[in-house]
Amino acid sequence: MTEGRSHLRVEGEPPARWGAARLLMPMIDAHRRPRGPYTVAAALLRRLVPPALERSAELVAAHDIEIRAAAPELAGLVPARRVTAEAGLSDDERILVPAPRRTLRLANGLTEFVREAVPAGLALAVCNLAEADPTDLELLDVMARRVPPATLTLLLCTGGPAAAPDTRDADELWAAVDRSMREGFLHAAAELGERGMARTEPGGAAWWRFAQRTATALGGLGRTAEALAVWERVREASQDPKMHAAAAYGTAMLDARHPDPGQRDLGRARRWINLAIAISTILPDPAERAFKLGFDRNGLALIELRHGRPAAALALVESALELARELGARHPLHRMVLLANRAQLLAALGRHKEALDDYAAAIALDPAFPDYYLERGNLLFKLGQRDEAQADYERAMRAGPPLPEAHYNRAELRVTRGDTAGALADLARVVELDPGYLDAYINRAGLLAACGRDEEAAADVEAGLALAPGNPHLLTVLGQLETAAGRFAAARAALDRAVTAAPDLAAAWGNRGVLRYANGDLDGAVADLTRALDLQPQPDLYANRAVALRALGRVTEAEADERRASAFS
Repeated sequence: MTEGRSHLRVEGEPPARWGAARLLMPMIDAHRRPRGPYTVAAALLRRLVPPALERSAELVAAHDIEIRAAAPELAGLVPARRVTAEAGLSDDERILVPAPRRTLRLANGLTEFVREAVPAGLALAVCNLAEADPTDLELLDVMARRVPPATLTLLLCTGGPAAAPDTRDADELWAAVDRSMREGFLHAAAELGERGMARTEPGGAAWWRFAQRTATALGGLGRTAEALAVWERVREASQDPKMHAAAAYGTAMLDARHPDPGQRDLGRARRWINLAIAISTILPDPAERAFKLGFDRNGLALIELRHGRPAAALALVESALELARELGARHPLHRMVLLANRAQLLAALGRHKEALDDYAAAIALDPAFPDYYLERGNLLFKLGQRDEAQADYERAMRAGPPLPEAHYNRAELRVTRGDTAGALADLARVVELDPGYLDAYINRAGLLAACGRDEEAAADVEAGLALAPGNPHLLTVLGQLETAAGRFAAARAALDRAVTAAPDLAAAWGNRGVLRYANGDLDGAVADLTRALDLQPQPDLYANRAVALRALGRVTEAEADERRASAFS
């Protein structure tokens, strides 16, 4: 597990002793108001990129996306090497909103650049953290974890000079909001979008652009009530059918995409999306109608999928693709999303060849977009095409900044190949990039325990349970470790909690069966191992039950289990 370290946080003004530190550059004011996202990052990059180009142009080129996103003023020095299709599209064709996790990917890429580019033994001083944009706070957090103090020490304080009021006009604010949405700086898009709405006429075209971006950013951040309030303001301020259709769609998606399934109201989502479709159907412009109606039907498809009706969802996506044919070469990203969504639905329905064809078509529209490599890789993995799956995972890794999911998926693939060392290396990379990636701790703890590396496994269990107390998978590994250590009472407590929390988790029943055997409870061991086998027949479970049956004198049954265990090899 990667060792972390905390920021050096100092309340109030920077202490005088900072003047004695060997500073990389003058102290950076992190206040977000003058510049916005990545204020700290841009100042640091302006200092590091020019000399880095002289020493290693390859290092800079390897981080082109991150550098250009954080410091667009350096675009003249850092050519775009990895470019998505979106870069050449008009505003109305750029429909993709980066996920909030994109900024973590950028932060990791920037940190890896800084770690290589910075002269060792210096310090970076930053003030006004209390007013910093979340992008800078996230970057500083990642740097604090991943850049050794001997390379760069962070000197941070919350206080600092007050920033001047934001006097930008609507056009200047729009440029900032547009950049923020394109790059996935959703907190800034929401904050500046609200400011832009306040400086434009409600219901007007400029106001609408701010409102749409603000509500979308708030929804992406999970701030559902605030997003809904913006859509309500749109309905109150406008009589434009396009605005009402978009607001109805946006409101529906707040329910359909709510991160907590328990808070999704799919009936309400359907009512809103039906309204969006009804309005879009009567839009006068044929191209606008085809695009918007297809967009809305794709939204209804998500609701059908949430209801467990993939066939109905597939029919809606196919109707949206029919409408997209009316758009000619326009809206390629819209077609890409529809093709990928159809691929997902076809795969769910077992139509794997068609699904792979659709993934190929989607990827061809934007080969620099990583998401569909991951999805296709998962399908190929499921179909047993491991070489092709691994190639897709690695394409996703190369397409942009560090991507924890690609390493996680490759780790699972490597496990099936018996490449434990490779899988552990990938999982270590996942945890280094994202210490909150729970499944990486679960899988690595299990692998480490299987390798007899119990102390490391216990550390991962502890880290995972800190993120998700009561997680049954981690409790199962904990029970296994406690059993191996002879701490039977602690093992029983952990495994009892695991089977109670997840009655269908075969590993929990199997490990409790092993524990009960070790405790001399032979009948209990057979009962737990039988339950595990009912859930998931595995050779080790048959072998373990055979041992318990022999101990009970049930030789014929034990021999049958031994034959079953051998049949797996």
